[in-house]
Amino acid sequence: MKFGGLLGRKLAHSYSPAIHEELGDYKYSLFEAEPEGLGDFLQNISKRQGFLGLNVTIPYKQTVIPFCRELSPAAAAIGSVNTLLPLPDGGLYGDNTDAVGFLAMARASGIEVKGKKILVLGGGGSSRTVCHVLKQSGAGEVIVISRNGQDNYDNLHKHEDAAVIVNTTPVGMYPDTESSPVSPALFPSLEGVLDLVYNPARTRLLTETEARGVTRLGGLIMLVEQAAAASALFTGKTPDAEKKQAVLDRLHSQMQNIILIGMPGCGKSIVGQLLAETTDRRFIDADKALEEAAGRCIPEIFESEGEAGFRARETDILRQWCKQSGLVIATGGGCVTRKENRFLLRQNGVVIFLERELSLLERKGRPLSQGDMNAMYEKRLPLYNSFADFTVRNDAEPDITVKNLLRHCCGFPELGLY
Repeated sequence: MKFGGLLGRKLAHSYSPAIHEELGDYKYSLFEAEPEGLGDFLQNISKRQGFLGLNVTIPYKQTVIPFCRELSPAAAAIGSVNTLLPLPDGGLYGDNTDAVGFLAMARASGIEVKGKKILVLGGGGSSRTVCHVLKQSGAGEVIVISRNGQDNYDNLHKHEDAAVIVNTTPVGMYPDTESSPVSPALFPSLEGVLDLVYNPARTRLLTETEARGVTRLGGLIMLVEQAAAASALFTGKTPDAEKKQAVLDRLHSQMQNIILIGMPGCGKSIVGQLLAETTDRRFIDADKALEEAAGRCIPEIFESEGEAGFRARETDILRQWCKQSGLVIATGGGCVTRKENRFLLRQNGVVIFLERELSLLERKGRPLSQGDMNAMYEKRLPLYNSFADFTVRNDAEPDITVKNLLRHCCGFPELGLY
């Protein structure tokens, strides 16, 4: 059987096998190797029957170069290899398809790089590729920001005039999704941000960029485009645009959570359960998950810990579930009262404000629903609108609401193309 794969040190959450097996007719596996065993691994796999090639990821894009008998002009110029191919007479050929992927990503974003000052975060193999493509594309000053270099995270003020930021580090990647390499607020002239991280779809860096109204794009397009270029090298057959778009659309759907917010008793749980059944997703009721984790019901938590204690527990539950993929999550009505929850909900999800006539809201067993609902609604409405990507009415039967909701969600662009 013909096969390829991805080489790295830790590969628990890679989408590459699914991508490659859809792009081409071969098996694609994950190969984890420690640095001291890298040479033996490469020597052994290159001799296996049916071996088509390997993609290479962190931390080996430069480490594999001495094991290559030949390099492509692009790999030699960049000094980074992300694709290894077997040579007919033995040995390995090193190439770089990340350059193709990043160029496609930059073009898709619409961010103008020609003549612009650009900060590239990180000094590894991906950084080398990005710098090469940017210079080939006519970028002005390209500054690499690294932890220990002359230009580092302690003297970013020297570059506050940067127009574009490209993150090539893994900072903000699943599971440590609440981290960000820099704050976009430091750069008043910022015009665009490209983040090579693709999981979550909206990294902390992209979310903070979004808040400023600045153009931004995550790394999912680059992932698919570089994989398609590698697949062409493996098989000699170039995937067409239609096939690449189908892969991208499927990944969007697979990664996307659907998050329901709204007033207590507006029907989030009922609609969420039906929506999960309709879309073959797992349903998470955040309030029930909270109760299970606490070992107590919500009224008891309010009685013993107050609203502040309950809200802290609620955030912990959202932190746990919202970084996952492919879920339907019904949230508590007051989750929007904590600013930090906005990122947690939006990082991998489309957020829907489920709105319902106040007189129809269910109040039983809801401590905060026993008071003035009109006053609560007036206070929370701006927050619901701020958190949500769109609003769907839930004044009809649940199946009608689900149909309306899916019409909005299908192919939602915010999880890939901004």
